[in-house]
Amino acid sequence: MTTLQSPIDFPCAYPLKRLGPYESLLFFDIETTGFSAETSQVYLIGCIFYNASTARWNLIQWFADTPESEIDLLNTFFRFSSGYQTAIHFNGDSFDIPFLLKRCLKHGLPWISIQPDSLDIYRKIRPYQSLLGLSSMKQKSIEEFLNINRKDTASGGQLISVYETYLLTKSQPLYKLLILHNRDDLNGLFQILPVLNYPDMFEQQLFLASQTVSRPSPEEPPFLDLVYESPCTLPVPFQIPGTFLHSQILGSGSSLFCRILLFQGELKYFYPNYKDYYYLPCEDTAIHKSVGTYVSGNARKKATAKTCYTKKSGLFLPQKTPLSQPVFREEYNSSISYLLYDKSLLLDAKLGNAFLRQLLFGY
Repeated sequence: MTTLQSPIDFPCAYPLKRLGPYESLLFFDIETTGFSAETSQVYLIGCIFYNASTARWNLIQWFADTPESEIDLLNTFFRFSSGYQTAIHFNGDSFDIPFLLKRCLKHGLPWISIQPDSLDIYRKIRPYQSLLGLSSMKQKSIEEFLNINRKDTASGGQLISVYETYLLTKSQPLYKLLILHNRDDLNGLFQILPVLNYPDMFEQQLFLASQTVSRPSPEEPPFLDLVYESPCTLPVPFQIPGTFLHSQILGSGSSLFCRILLFQGELKYFYPNYKDYYYLPCEDTAIHKSVGTYVSGNARKKATAKTCYTKKSGLFLPQKTPLSQPVFREEYNSSISYLLYDKSLLLDAKLGNAFLRQLLFGY
């Protein structure tokens, strides 16, 4: 087994203290000869860690220069990683960690789990793929989204044959290519950390900085413009065109700008217990039977679910699923419901953030 170690400079635009003290963090990535741990092996493990005594980040790589040295590589990595609190990786929960543990089981090694807590950047970002317009969830795709340029052009799969050829020839150019790919994967892992600002922003309560009702022209319906602020700063702006709830959303810097089409006019509130009501066709409204008994029988009829309503005029905010009561609709089976809007409505932090989640994610 060959060990390489050197200090590295990684200017990071993400506040790592959110993840823990520097010296508690371990970034890692593995290279394998295939996808199945039953028939393939791990031949390279690279880690980035912080050396508190030198106040520098360091890169360490363990390379299996023979197939038999995989055992040394595994033992060395697991001993090394046990000294850290958080292991940070990309899709390691699904691939890297299970692969390593299966190889340990294959060799009869005592390691049955990885000791640090796991932080999988892939899993943190996966729910936001559509929101960010990512074509895929590969690490290189996220690097491209963040405008990060990597040096190597080969994929891990393409390098399997390179490693096999290296074992036969011990070619130094091939060795350097393998080392460079793993180093660049780690470099990219470190550099894509700012993408965590997206889940950081959306998984906490945002502050509603302003709300303004505007009307482009007297003939057009009114809009509600919302501005939310966050302590997190987005590395790349994103935009959602006007689709869901007739809204437009722009995220930029530490701000989220939302424009929602309001409904102005008359809507209906449908009483849930329609059997307790009469419907008055002339007034086009429903009244409780305790009052309706005083109305002439010719002027009333039994209410149904579709006729058991009262009407309200005003300015209304659309919602996908009911967030608060009372809920208004155009008709009984309308898919979109509404809340009567006033400026105090979204100042309720719980309701305001629930409404924002509907705008962003549709639920």
